[in-house]
Amino acid sequence: MLKWLWLSLVVVGLDQASKLWVISHFDLYESVALLPSLNFTYVRNTGAAFSFLSSAGGWQRWFFVAIALVATIVLTVWLARLKPSEKWMAVTLSLILGGAIGNLYDRIAYAYVIDFIDVYYQAWHWPVFNIADSAISIGVAMMVVDIFRGEESNATE
Repeated sequence: MLKWLWLSLVVVGLDQASKLWVISHFDLYESVALLPSLNFTYVRNTGAAFSFLSSAGGWQRWFFVAIALVATIVLTVWLARLKPSEKWMAVTLSLILGGAIGNLYDRIAYAYVIDFIDVYYQAWHWPVFNIADSAISIGVAMMVVDIFRGEESNATE
């Protein structure tokens, strides 16, 4: 099932291209309104999801690099071991893998992750994210759907 790695490469390519575009066209913290409740806002995240550990003093960079490397290996092995009939899970893992690699590259190259998608409602803002984060979120949602779908099909047998 490694034939699905092309999807991971597409995610990494879109993620990195979008981040390069943002850093070449925006100043740090610059924000441009795109739609009601959606801005492009260039920020740097030294932490994990929702800026977790972003003010930890620098050690977290290598901690998150190590986690992403382990996750990349685990996801690749898992993908390789899938049966040909497990296409949904192959897409799921490929999206998560692509997102993990996209953010891993940022951590190694810049010591932070470039985020720019700012979704908000009135004064409440979701933490700013990027395409890699979106791919990971979609992949995890698909995995949850697969888990519940699997339980349903097992219950009907």
